[in-house]
Amino acid sequence: MDKYTVLQQYFGYDSFRPGQEALIDGILQGRDVFGIMPTGGGKSICYQVPAALLEGLTVVVSPLISLMQDQVLALKAVGIPAAYINSSLNPKQLSLVYERLAMGAYQIVYVAPERLDTERFVRIFSRLKLSLLAVDEAHCISQWGQDFRPSYLRILHFLEQLPRRPVVAAFTATATHQVRQDVEQILQLQAPVRVVTGYDRPNLYFGVLRPKNKDQELLRLLKEEKNRSGIVYCATRKAVESVCTLLTEEGYAATRYHAGLTEQERAENQEDFLHDRKTVMVATNAFGMGIDKSNVSYVIHYNMPKSIEAYYQEAGRAGRDGTDARCILLFSQDDVRTAKFLIEQPLENDALDPRQREAVRKQDLQRLDAMVRYCRSLTCLRSRILRYFGQEDSEGCGNCSSCQADYVPTNITKQAQILLSCVKRVRDKLGYFVGITLICDVLRGSRSKRISELSLEELSTYGLMRGLPAQTIRDIARHLEEQGYLHTDPVHGGLRLCEAAADILYKGREVTMLLPPEEKKGAPLTRKEQRRAAAATLSAGEQEIFEALRALRLQLARKSGVPAYTVFSDATLQDMARKKPRNMSQFRRVSGVGQLKSLWYGKAFLEKLKEYV
Repeated sequence: MDKYTVLQQYFGYDSFRPGQEALIDGILQGRDVFGIMPTGGGKSICYQVPAALLEGLTVVVSPLISLMQDQVLALKAVGIPAAYINSSLNPKQLSLVYERLAMGAYQIVYVAPERLDTERFVRIFSRLKLSLLAVDEAHCISQWGQDFRPSYLRILHFLEQLPRRPVVAAFTATATHQVRQDVEQILQLQAPVRVVTGYDRPNLYFGVLRPKNKDQELLRLLKEEKNRSGIVYCATRKAVESVCTLLTEEGYAATRYHAGLTEQERAENQEDFLHDRKTVMVATNAFGMGIDKSNVSYVIHYNMPKSIEAYYQEAGRAGRDGTDARCILLFSQDDVRTAKFLIEQPLENDALDPRQREAVRKQDLQRLDAMVRYCRSLTCLRSRILRYFGQEDSEGCGNCSSCQADYVPTNITKQAQILLSCVKRVRDKLGYFVGITLICDVLRGSRSKRISELSLEELSTYGLMRGLPAQTIRDIARHLEEQGYLHTDPVHGGLRLCEAAADILYKGREVTMLLPPEEKKGAPLTRKEQRRAAAATLSAGEQEIFEALRALRLQLARKSGVPAYTVFSDATLQDMARKKPRNMSQFRRVSGVGQLKSLWYGKAFLEKLKEYV
């Protein structure tokens, strides 16, 4: 059996995705590998295919119990013997897994990093033939990563205790240059095959909205999604409870997930979501890493995350099967304050010394600043994300709220001069720089107590932008900052002039900024909805077949007690609706239909298709 046979027979695909084959070949040749691929890019195939071919055991280090359960369930469904070892197993179940390991009953085993340095675990695995150690979510090993987990540092110690070092494969979806260096150095990867397929997810629409009422906007967005599965992320447990209550009262099949719930309730709620008994998951960032639910049609962030890394990872849980999906962020200034508060909280399982802790805090504030710039950007959102991760990209994807807003170039030289002058005059009067909120109050002629106490109404710039909304002034300030004329202190928030500001103040340099025309405000998604409708991949007749196949899939899934997407993904059902196979040979040519699944489900789906062909 070769890699192509494994891919088709077990997973139902005729060809590899970009980057997969090079990584698989590297592993099969006995080389370490490092794969950086976007969420939904097929990282798991890169170690699951070799696991089916290599003589010996493949161990996958995974950060979350839910990820292990999903992956093991999916592997068993296609006929690859697999198991997991984590805290969800009771002593009897754990002993049974160890017994079967000794008998060679598994080809692939998922383990929590906390298990790697326990005496029993090391003793048992030292006796086994380990061919491959795969590290999923490898960015967790770096203290500069957004999900640093000290338990990941145990991986190297575990490898050092083995009688023979296996091939080591590291995978992640989001890693800056510094994090990549950390992963290679800490894991001591030996001349690894490196594959970076890029970070772009063309099927995802990115949008940022600034609603006056987030609850009303959320309900509007969910109304457009009908009964599709989706995730609503909130920054705090309190917000999760509030939003989940709102949605259930409005008739949505919503559930919740956060660290304040019992382990049993979290597990039950997750199962309800995975099995489509609940269509909306309202959660903190405690939910989602490694969740392999392929039919998530939207991810809405009720609050802004603390970093672009976290946002892209969470948003990337939409559209994993390649179908169109929406990623919408509801932004407000309160989100920035909440994020700063969370950054200042002590780290769990903090293994850092004071110097490292302060360095991490400063880096977190810098990440937050990049996230805020994304939320306030009027240029292409996708390009901004890709450039953040070091991938060069031309402006204008045509599939984000900025690209579809039809912003027009506007000369803001006069407003820029007034704003910069105000920053300078406030600094001259007070002897220190202040934040954008106070600058806005001065420019808009506020009569607040603080303005009076500081005598800022005496400044010549006081009230000169009285007719502009505070948000517009903030947007101008952010634009000037992006252009290198202003700088915000990441710790104290003070707004200060850069050297280049003199070109605007004294040399007459003109400043242009993209601004939305008045009639476009408040409806940035309309063109997106029109585009999606125009580019629908299924005809009306095919859509009817697709819905019938979805109903059958749900029926079969409930009968077997498995999530619907583990039967077939939406993308597979769409391909089935287009191809309309009439016999088993044609059925196996549908993308995503493997040999085992065709035996299990082929007859039922062919019978249903006969009703339409």
